[in-house]
Amino acid sequence: MARVSAMISPVLVLFGCDLCLVRANRPPSPVNVTVTQLKANSATVSWDVPEGDVVIGYAILQQRQDGQMQRFIREVNTTNRACVLWDLAEDADYIIQVQSIGLYGESQASKRVHFRTLKETDRLPSNSSNQGDITMEGLDKDRQLQTGEIIIIVAVLLMWAAVIALFCRQYDIIKDNDSNNNKEKTKPSSEHSTPERPSGGLLRSKKKSPSVNIIEV
Repeated sequence: MARVSAMISPVLVLFGCDLCLVRANRPPSPVNVTVTQLKANSATVSWDVPEGDVVIGYAILQQRQDGQMQRFIREVNTTNRACVLWDLAEDADYIIQVQSIGLYGESQASKRVHFRTLKETDRLPSNSSNQGDITMEGLDKDRQLQTGEIIIIVAVLLMWAAVIALFCRQYDIIKDNDSNNNKEKTKPSSEHSTPERPSGGLLRSKKKSPSVNIIEV
């Protein structure tokens, strides 16, 4: 028996050392575990991981407070710090805990977080944490873009209307000036030139030659 004890003791010591090393290399528990985007059948769980720790995944324990349902979610090879919980019961109380998965095992479970899903007829409260809802933010951005595009189109149309009005005004002024010039060119001359003979000399009035009376003796 003494020999058996002597052989078992080193094994237990080595096993204990391995457990201590594994526990020392485990990542710390997640912090700031919160539930956002509460709906009737879904919710989003998010958390933070202390800096400097290698985390390759997460595990979430989800259970109803009345004990009717329990779900375990595990995902590795990811750097996500959030998870969407689907297929939740309407108007029901839930409790969740989150664990970080490291290279040498899982962390201790985080503190319990309690939340309650909404009813189908309920609307999201104004102070809810759905401010980070990607869908809502996308809709707001689309509306802002549409409003900006409408303003730009209206401004361009007004500029074009002003340019066309200015062009029409200038065209009318040019047209009036051309018509006035044509009228002045077609006016008859007030002074008449003296007609000339074909040879170039001036026409002279013909004088009657004096009549010669012959008296017979």
